[in-house]
Amino acid sequence: MPNDKQRTAIFAGTFDPPTYGHLNIIERSRRLFDRTIVAVGVNPEKEPLFTPDERVALLTMLVGDAEGVEVEAYSGLTMDFVQQKNADVIVKGIRDSDDLRNELRQANVNMIAGDVETVFLFTTDQTALISSTLIRQIAEMGGLDSGKMTRLIPPAVISRMKAKLGMAE
Repeated sequence: MPNDKQRTAIFAGTFDPPTYGHLNIIERSRRLFDRTIVAVGVNPEKEPLFTPDERVALLTMLVGDAEGVEVEAYSGLTMDFVQQKNADVIVKGIRDSDDLRNELRQANVNMIAGDVETVFLFTTDQTALISSTLIRQIAEMGGLDSGKMTRLIPPAVISRMKAKLGMAE
């Protein structure tokens, strides 16, 4: 019997700021699932540079009109958001063994407490070392003017970070 149900994935994160690593996972998820919702969440352990609305706007600009991709903010538990959206899986990008250990633990909790599956997508070698936290640290120390930053984050993100931090363009 054919399954006509549209397969929906939730790619949740803080995306503060969005990086090429995030964009790579979004594109790959888009190819695997009919619909990918990029879910901009709040992590109480992080002090964000951008508001959730600013992050949604940045991501929306970056993914453009990619077929099957939506961007929205949410609060609360990711597993609750997955159920609210009637999604099938959570997609997580894995950079290294530390990510895998942390995300595996979370995936098990989501499965046990929320009956939500997690799909791991390993990053490409070009994006494996990109971290939003590291990007924010570089920015706060004045490192956004390096032309090499465009290897890590899109120029539009650099521009928005400079504006947010009060740096001259």
